[in-house]
Amino acid sequence: MSANNTVNNTTHHATTNHQQNTLDLSIELMRRDSVTPHDKGCQDVLVNRLQPLGFKAEFMYFGDKAAVAGTYDKSNVEVKNLWLRRGDSEPLICFAGHTDVVPTGNPDNWTTPPFEPTIKEGYLWGRGAADMKTGIAAFTIAAENFVKNHPNHNGSIAMLITSDEEGPSINGTVKVVETLQARNEKITYCLVGEPSSTDTLGDIIKNGRRGSLGGVLTVTGKQGHVAYPHLAVNPIHALLPALAEFSITEWDKGNDFFPATSMQISNINGGTGANNVIPETVEVEFNFRFSTETTEAELRAKTHEILDKHFATSDASYDIQWKLSGNPFLTAEGKLVDACKIAVKEVTGIDTQLSTSGGTSDGRFIAPTGAQVVELGVRNATIHQVDEKVEVDDLGKLAQIYERILEELLLD
Repeated sequence: MSANNTVNNTTHHATTNHQQNTLDLSIELMRRDSVTPHDKGCQDVLVNRLQPLGFKAEFMYFGDKAAVAGTYDKSNVEVKNLWLRRGDSEPLICFAGHTDVVPTGNPDNWTTPPFEPTIKEGYLWGRGAADMKTGIAAFTIAAENFVKNHPNHNGSIAMLITSDEEGPSINGTVKVVETLQARNEKITYCLVGEPSSTDTLGDIIKNGRRGSLGGVLTVTGKQGHVAYPHLAVNPIHALLPALAEFSITEWDKGNDFFPATSMQISNINGGTGANNVIPETVEVEFNFRFSTETTEAELRAKTHEILDKHFATSDASYDIQWKLSGNPFLTAEGKLVDACKIAVKEVTGIDTQLSTSGGTSDGRFIAPTGAQVVELGVRNATIHQVDEKVEVDDLGKLAQIYERILEELLLD
């Protein structure tokens, strides 16, 4: 199906095979309202394209199938994952991505309907345009072209696609990686197609990510009347000195690849709704984004050390529920980073920069296996926003970049 038939009577003149094919596939994927944790057939589209080229498809399902039909516990909903592989030898280069997208919010606030991809003003508009259906389309087209041109290439090519990246991320990539490890299937290089670019395509490659450690701190005192504070224990007052120390604590100094570890308070909830009542509890949500200079265990220990000091003489008590979303990872140098730099330079003419900024990605589940991992994709200026969009002209270029990376890694 051509772009002209799917995009609101808008015309676009593709200049390369990469461009038109990547645009068409992007549109086909974006028309599917695959709000997390649903895939809505996106993975089947990829299988239908790549199986004829020798890719073996394996669907993996994790979670509670019964939960999908109606109201579900998002922490246990069944997730559809796809492992596509061509070849049995090493090295294995894996493209990783997700077909799920974040909710659109009120569709009436969008300039164009979020699931009716539209080309306008040089952009492709719609949910998933940047994060990250165009990335999936680009590496699919790159793989197609590469295999057609080099059917007897070295090594293997794989794709790891999940519909659980924007959600809890417990039944997606992490479970697939566990399955691969259990059968000794090792990824050598992993290119995550997340939107890494900032000002222009390819200007930033994410060669690592900070770790993310969250916590919910509950401080318990004794409820009472504000006029009789001696008969109560105010948990908010008990907590304040510790919060002040948290805000000035230097957790580490960072290093050449990572900024210093940061602790941020994101929510504080306390009170009964009445201004004359001292509450029994106050709850604080916080998050560490941490570098490779600090471990999860060290952050937990230091947090408890500060709290223990301030609560040692208090009648209030505290409890913390911890959640590790991912440890930091870094691919400082190696063949994958070199291949990415070469490909970006040849296609765009710019010298890319390495960065570890931003949030987490599914690369955090793959890096601990020993794989070299980078993220390289379109611009991230509108991800998760109303009117998400991406430059049309970047789509074919991204597919070319991915194909050049395959050539660098899998050809003699």
